[in-house]
Amino acid sequence: MVLVDTHCHIDRPEFDLDRDEVLARARAAGVERVIVPAIGPGWWDGLLSIVEARADLLSCGLGIHPQEIPALDPADDAKAIQRLGELLQAGRAVAVGECGLDAPTAAQPGGGMERQVRLFEAQLGLARDLRLPVLLHVFRCQGEAVRVLERFGKLPAGGVLHSYSGSAELVKRWSRLDLHFSFTGPVTFERSRRIHEAARAVPPDRLLVESDAPDQPPSTRRGERNEPGFLPEVARALAVVRGEDAEELAARTTLNARRLFGY
Repeated sequence: MVLVDTHCHIDRPEFDLDRDEVLARARAAGVERVIVPAIGPGWWDGLLSIVEARADLLSCGLGIHPQEIPALDPADDAKAIQRLGELLQAGRAVAVGECGLDAPTAAQPGGGMERQVRLFEAQLGLARDLRLPVLLHVFRCQGEAVRVLERFGKLPAGGVLHSYSGSAELVKRWSRLDLHFSFTGPVTFERSRRIHEAARAVPPDRLLVESDAPDQPPSTRRGERNEPGFLPEVARALAVVRGEDAEELAARTTLNARRLFGY
């Protein structure tokens, strides 16, 4: 089974003591590439150092996560977007993100939805102009997010809804925007009925898998730090949910990821 982990925060401090060992276990488990999304300006340089030192296995996205917005000075928003554009234009990343909208964050000072949308649209503009895919975080605001994307229009390089949590009914609407859908640990839980229904609704050529490590471990690893090496469990569970052969599903998701991220 050969897999691509399309969303893994291997740059997080949880991996500082054994990052190389974690990546070795991922390779041994059949993971051929790991996409590492940035969450904010303060993380960009460290992430780039990690990824560029392991270009054999790692690629990255650069962006501003909505949950990071309250910690940023609004006066620096334009400067952050400018620097993000410069890094992306220099070819330092394969995607824009992680970016998007987060309803709980909107309740925090400085994290209001208006500011989130403004920064989100600025990053969508970079993705459009530089023809890069976008890594989307959408939490408890699927309706608002899809409306933003529909107003903005299709992106030339598409993108992916990471850890998709929307309904099966919304899959068609998102699909019209040429986006992919990625699933992680929750798909392995028997009671994740909403996620299972959505997973069955995704077209085969739009399906991806991810670890979202160190978060969202599969059911057999509940309470543990998640790793990209656990990704085969996600692929097998997703295959069961969809009534498909696990090896064939893994091959298809890997082909989809290679096409999306252009390697």
